[in-house]
Formats: sequence, C-alpha cells, structure tokens
Amino acid sequence: MSDENVPFLQHYRGYFRNLLKWEELDALWKRLHGDSDQAWYIYAVGETPPTSTSNREQLARFIEEIDRLLHQEHDEDYCGIVYVDDVQSPTLIKIFDPNNLGSVCGSGFGPPPLPGWVLSRQAPCDLNAACAPPGNRRRWWQRLIG
Repeated sequence: MSDENVPFLQHYRGYFRNLLKWEELDALWKRLHGDSDQAWYIYAVGETPPTSTSNREQLARFIEEIDRLLHQEHDEDYCGIVYVDDVQSPTLIKIFDPNNLGSVCGSGFGPPPLPGWVLSRQAPCDLNAACAPPGNRRRWWQRLIG
C-alpha cells in the first residue's frame, strides 16, 4: 500500500497551524480537556504506534506532563513547537521535542524532523518507517569511507 492510501499519512502531511503563543497552547489544552469524546491516540514517535485511544485520565496526565516539559525545555517567550490541523476542532496535533527541533518548517537541509509526540483522532501509523529517507540518502556517506 502506498503512502497516498494511508488516511493518517494524508492527514499528517496536510496543512497545520503553528501555535506561536503559549496562550494559544493553553487554549488548545483547555479545548481538549473540555472535549466530551476524549477519543485521542497518544503516540510517542519512535515507539510502537498505539492501537487504542487513551482514556480521560491518560489524556489529562499526558497534557499536564507534556505542557510541563515544553515550558521547562523550550525556554522561550513563545511556543512555536506545537502544530494543529484545526485550532477550533483539532483532530491531529504535532508536538515537537524541544531538544530535537532541527528545521521544523523544512526550510533547512533535508526533511524536517519528526515530531516527538502526536495526538490524533485517527489511529497513527509508524512515522519512522513511513517518513524514512530513501536508501540512497541513508547510505551516501558510505561512499566517503569505503
């Protein structure tokens, strides 16, 4: 199956809005806390993607812990490392690791780094496998030492 046929990847590669202000992130967390459905997959990229959604307590604990981590490790007066598909009705949220930012917007060399965490209404797929660089990009350096 090609990546184009995986709904999660289509959505993941779509348009996202960057939450530049901490207040915008606070409003997003509040919106998620007030969501009566609470059916979110919590995916730590690099781990096996979850096959079931979190419960209300797991989501609340994740939001509390990730918010604390972002504020402690992204010591800036702006947020800028959380992206959401729809601010008013979010269904996919990308949270970048403050210690692995690279060029999140993709304007630097190579593809942007993967987020550290994803909150999604859809079951996620393995982003490391789906977004791996082609083999020739992973092995180019071997020509230099071989």
